[in-house]
Amino acid sequence: MTAGSIGWPRVRPEVVAEVVAGLSARLQKRLDGAAAKLAERPVTSSGDEWRVEVDEETVLVLHAPGGVLADPSGVHCGCLLAPACVHRAAAVTLCPLADARDDPEPSEPSGPSEPASPSEPAALTEQAADDDVLAPAEQAAARHLHHAASAVLAAGVSGAGAVAQAELLRAAHGARAAGLYRPAAVAVTVATRIRAARSGAPDHRLADLVADLRELLTLTRRLTADPAAGSAAGSVTGSARGPVAELRGTARQAYGDAGGLRLHGLFAEPVLTATHAGVLSWAVDAGGRLSTVSEVLPYADPDAAAAQAVGAGNRAVRLGDTSLSHREFTRAGLAVQGATRSASGRLGAGAAVRAVRAAGAAWTAEPVAGLWAEPVAAQVERALAAQAVPYETRPAGSDLLFLDVTLLGPTSDAPTEHAPAKTPGGAPRLLARCGEDGPVVALRAAHDHPGLAHGANLALLAAAPGLRLRVIGRLERAVRPELRLLAIGTAVAEASTDTPDAGPTDTPTLALPADRAGRVNLGLERLQAADVPATPGVPATPGVHAPPLDPSAHPLDPPAHLLGRRIEQTVTSGRSALTPGTSTTAADGARLREAGLTTAADLLDALRTAATDHRRDVFGRVLPDDHSTFTTAWLAAAHYTEALATALCQAAWTPPEAHA
Repeated sequence: MTAGSIGWPRVRPEVVAEVVAGLSARLQKRLDGAAAKLAERPVTSSGDEWRVEVDEETVLVLHAPGGVLADPSGVHCGCLLAPACVHRAAAVTLCPLADARDDPEPSEPSGPSEPASPSEPAALTEQAADDDVLAPAEQAAARHLHHAASAVLAAGVSGAGAVAQAELLRAAHGARAAGLYRPAAVAVTVATRIRAARSGAPDHRLADLVADLRELLTLTRRLTADPAAGSAAGSVTGSARGPVAELRGTARQAYGDAGGLRLHGLFAEPVLTATHAGVLSWAVDAGGRLSTVSEVLPYADPDAAAAQAVGAGNRAVRLGDTSLSHREFTRAGLAVQGATRSASGRLGAGAAVRAVRAAGAAWTAEPVAGLWAEPVAAQVERALAAQAVPYETRPAGSDLLFLDVTLLGPTSDAPTEHAPAKTPGGAPRLLARCGEDGPVVALRAAHDHPGLAHGANLALLAAAPGLRLRVIGRLERAVRPELRLLAIGTAVAEASTDTPDAGPTDTPTLALPADRAGRVNLGLERLQAADVPATPGVPATPGVHAPPLDPSAHPLDPPAHLLGRRIEQTVTSGRSALTPGTSTTAADGARLREAGLTTAADLLDALRTAATDHRRDVFGRVLPDDHSTFTTAWLAAAHYTEALATALCQAAWTPPEAHA
């Protein structure tokens, strides 16, 4: 087997940092090339050991109990330079990074919050919980992490090789040891996304890397801000106890006693990351609050990750002694006693939890139907606000939209810089209208992986204009309304008995088997042609067939992408993306000013100036710096773009008459 077919064990970030730091400067320069060669070598595994034949005389052995390489001593090389050899460093560079899900968790939360990790010093954990000011160790760790992240930004994905990644991971480990859990976790995520970008992984999204790098730099900047600068600089001292706790984060999720819960299954979605795969199920309780329960595990074979995610839907829900699978749970219910739940809605699976199967509720019946009763504009506002909240503390379902739509079919528009005719995954843009006269929404697959059912289901729905659906999706922030579909169900009109004689062409909707309970989990289950009735009699009227996307329908459509594109190019290529001769920022600035976006143009000019402002010695050679000025300029432009994108998305979902 090759490395690509069997996969490498996961590795703790601090192990990567320590092994790479042990290399000489000469070997560090050769590390990226050595890793590329090692990736082509055969890899075999037996139990907790992975073996790689570097050459005919050298064998590399990785001892990873439980699939996680947690100690540098677990990497053994047979070459003469070991342990300070490039082979060991190349191996840990190729291993996927372990994250918090690989840490052992107690099966039952003890009291209102989980205990701190045994690896964390008790003094630091207690200090982080009691003090309103950052300790010197925390400030030093945050400063180190900020400098490492700034260096990664300045180098870009193309220049952030194994050594730069290892330095970022070393800073992340120092931040975690100091009790700065949230910045440390974001830094590991950034390193993982950089690896995915450099290797051309199919799940890489540049927008996600930009967002995570922006969050990391913002967190560390706030943590290292001068307290004398006050709130304008993001003060983290004095009476700002709430912000301090928010910036630090927590080692583990805190669970509280939820008592007895009557849960109604809603839908389930596959989870597929660079290292883990599984399923996440959603439920709503009698009060209308959403909760989640997951079954996500690491995988060794990337080629089997999608199958693992789909197969997890058939595994039993880990709540009490119930044998209900995740698929079954989406169409049934649970009566839970002794339930525990985190602030984000995650249900605990402690030994004291008891759960028995109960009847579910249709999407058209309470308490589930109440999710669709919220006005569309209010849902969009809630979802946009949720995107600014850390995922770990974001209330469950706050970023979801619950809509009643009529499919219009794939758009016939010519591609533009704002609205390509096809999504990045190659699927056509499926349009739908919200309600009777609501906005036209572009429906997209929630995940582009071919091993998941999203794409095939969307293609089948695109052939059924006029179909009425009740849908659940995740808001995609864009200048036009977009939604990533997660689940669909029969429309309200079909569930009503007021018009029993209505023909299939009057209000066409899904024709699902009885065991589907009127809903489909689009990532786990495949629609059949018989499930989507043909609609040959649908009249060619507006709201049935996909209309062209008239730019005048959304007057607030400035060329904001010009600044966003430069921000993304900087993350990809570093400061060199804005150097004279390789950039057209002057022309972009002129277009922004013509559109009335003077602030965006000024920020673009400042970014370019900071990128090209290098200190030089008496011989004209560029002197190294800490990239602080450049990072500040990039952060200002990134936050402006973020705020503008949010405002444009909100405006896109607003009825045209509201703009008058």
